[in-house]
Amino acid sequence: MSSLPNVAPAAAPSTARAAEPFGYSLNTSTIRGQNLGIVDQIEVTAKAGYQGIEPWLREIEQYLQSGGTLKELRKRIDDLGLVVASAIAFAEWIVEDDQRRAKGMEQAKRDMSVIAELGGKYIAAPPTGATKETNFNLHHAAERYRALCELGDSLGVSPQVEVWGHSTTLGCLSESMFVAFESRHPRACLLPDVYHLYRGGSGFEGLRLVAGQAIHCFHVNDYPAAPAREQLTDADRVYPGDGVAPLGEIFRTLRDNGFSGMLSLELFNRAYWQQDALTVARTGLEKTRAAVQKALA
Repeated sequence: MSSLPNVAPAAAPSTARAAEPFGYSLNTSTIRGQNLGIVDQIEVTAKAGYQGIEPWLREIEQYLQSGGTLKELRKRIDDLGLVVASAIAFAEWIVEDDQRRAKGMEQAKRDMSVIAELGGKYIAAPPTGATKETNFNLHHAAERYRALCELGDSLGVSPQVEVWGHSTTLGCLSESMFVAFESRHPRACLLPDVYHLYRGGSGFEGLRLVAGQAIHCFHVNDYPAAPAREQLTDADRVYPGDGVAPLGEIFRTLRDNGFSGMLSLELFNRAYWQQDALTVARTGLEKTRAAVQKALA
């Protein structure tokens, strides 16, 4: 039973401007430490005023194992006026081992089927299982990504090549772009992330080369000046505007490239996990929107 009954979606803040071309989504990692469960996470997301939610498959699986159904979950999402902007999953679609990759594709099919039933159209495709390899053949990765996209075609869900800055495979924007380009699939797309672009050493200038329609969801966050880039971890992420990331440059580039998808707030800050989930969600949205408005004013 949800601990947040009778929650209605919050009205859009009065500071909304036509100059804001993006939507706003909450990645549920931001409030993971509060251990709410997916139902309450959905309700917090709506009450905080977001338009979309980006759930993790593992949380949906826990809900299903406890007796919930996808039909009930979708109704709750729809009734609260949310969309499933994307979803986080970890199928091993990219690995070299044929057997592991086959199992990974089976997992990807299950994951995409779940998201399709919830009305979602996009899912993360990080390089799970291939994060420490050196000299990884990106042409092979592109072929495997195309196969993943073709699987998604049958389910109405597009996998997004995710940049993972800590990884030796798809750790920078250029590698992820190569895989998407060389897949030659018409719905190939990317899932960039402020933290990961910095952590992997890509910088942000390359975003100018990515058409807006090739990005449907963009993970937004910020990072501090210290520790050094190579020592940063997910837990170091902070609210947009509370760090040193060039968010103004990033948001202006996205706008100029025609991006009109969701900015999805993805944080893993343990200090935030100790706070009230709704407060964290609201604060994150307010700071994200303030950073966008400042950039695009």
